[in-house]
Formats: sequence, C-alpha cells, structure tokens
Amino acid sequence: MNFTKLSYLLIGASVAFSSCKKDEPAKCEDTTSELDLRLQAAIDSATEGEGMAALLLPDSYDFSNIPQDPLNPITTAKVELGKLLFHETAIGVNAKYENGIGTFSCASCHHAAAGFQANRKQGIGDGGLGFGMAGEGREPNPEYSLDSIDVQPIRTPTAMNGAYQKIMLWNGQFGATGMNEGTEDQWGVLTPIWNNQLGHEGLETQAIAGLTVHRMECNDEVEEQLPEYGPLFDAAFPDVPADLRMSVRFAGLAIGAYERTILSNQAPWQDYLRGNESALTNSEKRGAELFFNKANCYQCHNGPSLANMQFDALGMANLDGPGIYGTAGAEGTNRGRGGFTGNPEDDYKFKVPQLYNLKDSPFYGHGGNFTDLRSLVEYKNSAVPENDMVPSGQLSEHFVPLDLSDEEITDLVSFLENGLYDGDLFRYVPLELPSGNCIPNNDPVSQVDIGCVN
Repeated sequence: MNFTKLSYLLIGASVAFSSCKKDEPAKCEDTTSELDLRLQAAIDSATEGEGMAALLLPDSYDFSNIPQDPLNPITTAKVELGKLLFHETAIGVNAKYENGIGTFSCASCHHAAAGFQANRKQGIGDGGLGFGMAGEGREPNPEYSLDSIDVQPIRTPTAMNGAYQKIMLWNGQFGATGMNEGTEDQWGVLTPIWNNQLGHEGLETQAIAGLTVHRMECNDEVEEQLPEYGPLFDAAFPDVPADLRMSVRFAGLAIGAYERTILSNQAPWQDYLRGNESALTNSEKRGAELFFNKANCYQCHNGPSLANMQFDALGMANLDGPGIYGTAGAEGTNRGRGGFTGNPEDDYKFKVPQLYNLKDSPFYGHGGNFTDLRSLVEYKNSAVPENDMVPSGQLSEHFVPLDLSDEEITDLVSFLENGLYDGDLFRYVPLELPSGNCIPNNDPVSQVDIGCVN
C-alpha cells in the first residue's frame, strides 16, 4: 500500500474514532421503551403517518431507490468513473499559473475528511496550498495574487446527500427542472447557468458547470496524458459517439451519478430507523424527539436527507472577515435565491441544507459565521436576526423563538452532532487514481500533509 492510501485510511480511521462518546452511555446500552415510543410517535406525527421509512436513506449501490436524473440513469460504470474524476487532480489543467496545474480537484473543496465540505469557511481550489489534517490547513499559494485564486463566493456546501435536491447551490441556480422551470430568462448565455439548457437536474448541471468554472478539463489532450480514462468513458457512455465521450459534459454526468451515491446511510440515526433501538444514546433520542416535535426542525429539514427545496431567510451573516478572499458576495450571492431569480420577494432566502456530518466542517450558515452547533441552535432558539441587511418582512415564518431549555439544547445538539454522523465516508474515496496523483490535492505542501508521494 502506498503512502497516499495509508494516510487517507488513517485519516478516515481517526475521523471515525472521533465520533465515540466519553460522557454518554455506550451505544449498545438498553434504552427505555417509553422514550423510544415517544420518539417514534413524534416521527409518525411529523411524517403524517409515513413513519421511520420516510427517513431512510438507501444503500449506495441500490440505484433503483436513489433519486436520479431521468436524462442520466445511474450505472456502476458511471459511478466508478465519476468517483475517479471527482478526485482526479490531473484534470486541473486550466490553472491560472503553471505551478498550479494538476494540483487540485473537485475534492479539494468537497472531501471525505470534511463530510464532503471544505473544513474552512471558503473552499480553495486552484491557487491553494496544503491540506492539514482534514482540509483546515489549506491556504492561498503566495505565488498567486489573491484575486487569481479559485475560491467559492459563499460557504462551501456539501456534495453529500445531493440526490434529494433537484436544484443545487444556496440559491438553487443549477438544474432545469422543479422550481427552476420558468426561470429560463435567468440562464444567461456564456454563463455557468447556461448549462441548464441541457435539461439536467441540479447535481448533473452543477458538475458540468463546475468543471469549467473551477478550471478543470476533459478532452482529447487530457486523454493523451491519461489513456486509462478512455475505456472508462467508453464503458460509462456506450451509447454516445466515441469522439464525443471524453468531454466536460460527460465527465460531469459521471460525477453527478457518483455524487448521487454519496449517502450518509451508516449514521447511527439510520441504524436506529432500521430497527436498532440501541444505536442512539438517550440524549440523542431526546434530541431527536425535540427535532420532530417541540423544536419544529422537521418543518424545514425533512425527508431522508433532512433537507428540502425550500428557501428561507434566517437573517444570518454573509461570508466575510479574515481569511475570505476574491469573489465572496459577488454577483448578488448575498441575496440568495433573489440573486438568481431577480425577484425581490426571494431576496436573502437560502436553500435549506442537509444535516448529516455537520461536525466534520464546523462552519454553519451560508456565511459560515457559526463555528459550533450549539451556537447555531441557540441562534435559532432565540430567533434574533444578526444581519441588518435582511428586512424583517423577508424573515421565514419558521424563524421564531423555540423556548428550548439549556438541557433541551444539549440533547438536540447531541442528536445533530453524533446521531447524524456517518464516520466512514472514506468508503467513497478511490484508493488510487489513474494519474497516481495525491488525493484530494497534489501540491507539494498537501503531499507532505497527506503523507503522499506521487
């Protein structure tokens, strides 16, 4: 086993062990049936009788039960190709400077060690150096000007559990279906959003657009450098003319298929839903009961991914402050959905995010201004907006005081932090790449941080 494989497996093991509790009863401890009955009754009520089955995530190989784009059916060949391309730094050929070529990938900002987020407020692709232990050590390359590094203009969202989202990003701009039907006037020609014209759902559209936006490429020149990918594209897209397969479009479709299989289906909560009542501690169960009852979290965070396609204004601060670079807040980003639709009624409303593996990347809200889950829950409990730019009339009807006690907040945080934590996301990471490059970054500092030599 090479250093890349060994290091990544060791990181994965440390992440998994970090989810163990020292101040709680062991997970295998018997719990009171009364508490379980109360929790299950709360679930039944919140799901309008559908019960625990409404919250189950499918196995990642159970393609028939994973929501998919009708124009891009999931296949094993696509998923395997997409997994490699998502982590492949060798396709980062459009770097601003020569020393950045081949050093970054999709996974630079969405990696398993951070719950497929960045583990920093603002992800850095091209123009970044380093990884640290779990992405927290990535910083701008001093040889790049700060306005030339590739950064995200808003807090990096997760690539996990996206199969349950028809449109993608905090403002929902990517995807041609669902809520984006009728927004065609906003799909500007020669902009990334123009990819909506292809008719795909959000994950696929975002992947296609993201490759170009984030300075990556798949073409004949790349295939010449990486001939191993040719047969993989052939297997994934046998019905596409051979001369068209190796392209950004079909690379994006493969990545989209792969991302649909990144599901947090091994979290204790999922184990509990499958019938293992000892999978959660009593505190986590009390927190789950609050989630589905008194705290009203399920009003917005519902379904298997505990998200929905709703856009809400919660008055949170924007991405700003030390360590924020480049395009933060650009092009109406801080207006949320309104920045895309142009409709003032949508201003400051952001898409409801999924809730699994939150502690892997401790930055919450579209601006990443909350750095621990307790402070986030306390903010929602008090319902006092912190962003003066957001008119009170725009605030969500669900943004109201919850009247939770300190003990109840502790239990709710326990459920969010530990009950929803899947500790083995490295099962979605390839052991090695056709290029032999390091995962998820291939710059010299990351190679040292990861313990990888290519």
